[in-house]
Amino acid sequence: MMISECNPGQLSHEQITALLYKGISDDGRPGDCIFVFGSNKGAKYRVPAAVQLYKDGRAPMILFSGGTIWKGQPLPEALMMKERAVELGVPAGQILVEQESRHTKENVLASLLVLDRAISLHGIRRILIVTSAYHMRRAYLTLKTYMPSWIEYSMCAAEDA
Repeated sequence: MMISECNPGQLSHEQITALLYKGISDDGRPGDCIFVFGSNKGAKYRVPAAVQLYKDGRAPMILFSGGTIWKGQPLPEALMMKERAVELGVPAGQILVEQESRHTKENVLASLLVLDRAISLHGIRRILIVTSAYHMRRAYLTLKTYMPSWIEYSMCAAEDA
């Protein structure tokens, strides 16, 4: 079934799940970096998922991406997420921050330079992605479009409210 042929009111739960997640999952394998997309609730919902991956030894570092300053928050979302990760036990030296982006495409493009400077893009084979379930497909397709083709991804959904 093509998305353009879908009538949202007539889709079953299984069809919706297939459209959103088919071919995108966490296979449990390790990676070179954990990439966390920003959101207004990223520090609350996405950071714990990323920290758990880090503590499980799945990747040696975390990259927080996002430059939006949300109402009621003093810092860009990436810095808020970094602060929370440090509180949860991740050493600050294992955290990369990209704080210029304002949306998904910019998260990926701005993070390319951060990753290249810190690790070298040619040294990256696999990235673990942390975002919300509803953002998973867009994040995956944006990564596949703008990141180097040799990088593989494992998608790790965080529970966003």
